[in-house]
Amino acid sequence: MDWAVALLSIITVNLLLSGDNALVIALASRKLPPEQQKKAIFWGGAGAIGLRILLTFAAIILLKIPYLQLIGGLALLWIAINLLAGEENHEELEAKNSLGDAIKTIIIADLVMSIDNVIAIAAVAKGNVTLLVIGLAISIPIIIWGSKVIHMLMERWPIIITIGAAFLGWTAGEMAIADKKILPLIEPYPWTHWAIPAAFAIIVIIVGSMLSKSKQPGGSQQNNNL
Repeated sequence: MDWAVALLSIITVNLLLSGDNALVIALASRKLPPEQQKKAIFWGGAGAIGLRILLTFAAIILLKIPYLQLIGGLALLWIAINLLAGEENHEELEAKNSLGDAIKTIIIADLVMSIDNVIAIAAVAKGNVTLLVIGLAISIPIIIWGSKVIHMLMERWPIIITIGAAFLGWTAGEMAIADKKILPLIEPYPWTHWAIPAAFAIIVIIVGSMLSKSKQPGGSQQNNNL
């Protein structure tokens, strides 16, 4: 049961954090002939997937180093806040006229945009390589060909983003306390094993919601008038 929940978590994290990947592919390949567009999507997507898998495995290994898991947990906390706040970090992409340039652009852009995915998935997998591979294998095709639908669902039911961001906050808390230097400090206090992840989730909802409201039209003005 725990295994199935973790698998579903990896798929959910991928869907929440990879919504812009289809947009990258569409922008980079939109000036190509239809036949070359298909090739750009396939080879660009395949290259991006390969690099993402390598990065995720590297992250799992690196997170075993003392204090890096704590740092990763704090990084995931910030990622979750930004997800709820609706922050856009990627630069606009220029459409390419050649197949090679389009593939290269897709791979590089996807790689830059995948840092948050890598940290989150490494946290959820908790070193289980089988779980990681299956989760990525299921979710990545959905990301490449179904991101537009995912975006539409998130826009129609924003609660999906709130729940997902809170889940990432909880995962960030679990990741932080699992650090080999932190775990012995909280071991005598069993209640901290749920209280700290819960606190992280609450922080995400409160801070993310505040940032989201401040970015809405008139939000800055209202804050200045207080």
